[in-house]
Amino acid sequence: MPETAPPAALDDSPEARRRERRGWYVYDWANSAFYTTVISVFLGPYLIPVAKTAACAQDFPAMASATCVDTFDELAAANPGLGYVDVFGADIRPAAFFGLITTVAVFLQIIWLPVVGALADHTGRKREMLGGFAYVGALATMGLFFVEGDRYMLGGVLFVLANLAYGSSIVVYDSFLPQISTEQERDGVSSRGWAIGYLGGGLLLALNLVLYVGRDGFGVEEGMAVRICMMSAGLWWATFTIVPLLRLRNRPVPAHETTALASVGGSFRQLWRTLSGLRRYPLTLLFLVAYLVYNDGVQTVIGNSAAFASEALKLDQTVQISAILMVQFVAFFGALLLGRLARIFGTKRTVLASLVLWTGIVAMGLFVAEGQALQFYLMAFAIALVLGGTQALSRSLFSLVIPKGREAEYFSLLQISDKGSAFIGSLTVTIALQLTNSYRIAIVSMVIFFVVGFVLLALTNLPKAIRAAGNEVPDRI
Repeated sequence: MPETAPPAALDDSPEARRRERRGWYVYDWANSAFYTTVISVFLGPYLIPVAKTAACAQDFPAMASATCVDTFDELAAANPGLGYVDVFGADIRPAAFFGLITTVAVFLQIIWLPVVGALADHTGRKREMLGGFAYVGALATMGLFFVEGDRYMLGGVLFVLANLAYGSSIVVYDSFLPQISTEQERDGVSSRGWAIGYLGGGLLLALNLVLYVGRDGFGVEEGMAVRICMMSAGLWWATFTIVPLLRLRNRPVPAHETTALASVGGSFRQLWRTLSGLRRYPLTLLFLVAYLVYNDGVQTVIGNSAAFASEALKLDQTVQISAILMVQFVAFFGALLLGRLARIFGTKRTVLASLVLWTGIVAMGLFVAEGQALQFYLMAFAIALVLGGTQALSRSLFSLVIPKGREAEYFSLLQISDKGSAFIGSLTVTIALQLTNSYRIAIVSMVIFFVVGFVLLALTNLPKAIRAAGNEVPDRI
């Protein structure tokens, strides 16, 4: 028997969509805690010493654990062949462990996310899939509380699982955007969602930093404080996910196979048709490539900002963490600002202008003086103003150039273009460092991504792309 949508799913009135949108915004508020608290701040610096503890117990058992961890790099350098941890039979340096599990998580997302998108569109059970992925990710994140001592593999497995679930939930979440907003509403809805995400992630990070910085006053040792902070991100994610699950509604889909195995098979076939069908939407493909290029520049700048601050500017971790916190709150207003500018000047012009600003910001990296925290804060402030808006408006534009009924599939392609291209920016930074040994030059090398992305986006005929996908062209684009 084919699935039928519940009666409420048929109500597409403005009030019904507004109710859904309010719930949709809250999921950005919920999941941003994982990215901000766990990935951006706490997990990497915590997990590497855990891996070092395991290596110490294995290779330097006569030494006190704390002493060994503090002098680990010197011990490993003086004892070739020692100072590794075992990861499924491979010897890995503890310092490389977090990078390894991040690479594994990205690789698995590239394989898995298109299947998630195809399955979501094929079954129509987007709300259930969103909840399932969200709670798997949230529970895995809460499980990080138990990563202590030498349990580096537990931390690695939980992080990979949480990261995979996070990316899967975002694919399903983004695919709701065309269903809960009209073409005219799309920019504002996308921008508000992104802005609220920055606000939620920043608020929890601020609370966690109160605990972390004031841990002595709370009678909590450093490792316990970090574990509580990471657990809180999972609890935050799980708690606020309840709201979108109550508000969002599934849409009816055409009749399809009812067994789980048949549905998965149908999803793979539909995915193949999506990839093959991209040839019928060459302008959608051009936009996807443009986004891939300039968003890779955005992600690489953000991912290397802490290293730039410590290596090029010689700033301490307190400055780095406080800058991350500032970015969260400024990006909230920045996303709303660019959304308003898009309504006045057009979405494409606003994104192009933001790419010009990105170019200027990274070029300024040559001139920020060593040890000047204020100059770094100003650079971070400028990035925050364009960060959320660039991504939110790009999501809005992409939602206009994809065919109706296949939103999750196409948004999975957007996600894997993001994940799959991540190595290009990292490789560019690596080559620049190898040739110049300068993080300033490495950051400035990102200018090429913004310039090429600008050119490709400028060449994309968006009204034609929107009409080709069967959608209405907004008044301002």
